[in-house]
Amino acid sequence: MTEPLLDVQRLTVTFGGPTPAVDDVSFFVLPGETLGLVGESGSGKSVTAFSILRLLQPPGRISDGRVIFEGRDLLALPEREMRAVRGARISLIFQEPMTALNPVMRVGDQIAEALTVHGKATRGDARARAAELLDAVRIPDAARRVRDYPHQLSGGMRQRVMVAIALACRPPLVIADEPTTALDVTIQAQVLELLRELKERYNLALLLITHDFGVIAEMADRVAVMFKGRLVEQGPVREVLRHPAHEYTRSLLAAVPGMR
Repeated sequence: MTEPLLDVQRLTVTFGGPTPAVDDVSFFVLPGETLGLVGESGSGKSVTAFSILRLLQPPGRISDGRVIFEGRDLLALPEREMRAVRGARISLIFQEPMTALNPVMRVGDQIAEALTVHGKATRGDARARAAELLDAVRIPDAARRVRDYPHQLSGGMRQRVMVAIALACRPPLVIADEPTTALDVTIQAQVLELLRELKERYNLALLLITHDFGVIAEMADRVAVMFKGRLVEQGPVREVLRHPAHEYTRSLLAAVPGMR
């Protein structure tokens, strides 16, 4: 079997209360594959994603577990080394680009910053790369749009900018946290198709976090189902769709029109 790119082992996260927000969670992501992490709001999916990148806000605390990425335990790295991982080796696409993008900074400069911070390009080269990346995520008239501010773009275009930033350093792993939640149905489909196309083009591994089993059925190779902070089921998507073993998985599938 291929060595996992990401191997999350017995991850437990608490926020000070008696019940962990993430409880003894283990899963892996292979190079080039898409793992769907699915569950309702509050099930612990986003907390898991932020824990992998050590971006938890207090009082959130990782109380147990290991996160092995490219052979290193990210939870044991000094913060200086962890900063070199974020964005360059693992990038995160947030669900709400208006809160993730800097409202007073041109989108081209935000993409260029992702490159210069990690030493992937000089300032001049980074500006040219920013236009190329906007073009790659199918933003029309990319050379002009690099000078726009986030508020000048539609919701779908802002999410495409987030994808461009995430891909700027060509990381082997992208975590997409509910990347289509704030978009209408037509734009959702376009963004998912874009992610699928770019994943193939750049041979990315994708950890796709969503509450929508329809998205999982369309996008993922394997699925892990999360309920109340625990993983209750995981396996190849087709297998789980055809023979869901857990009652919660069956209820998620029943909520998607035409799925069952």
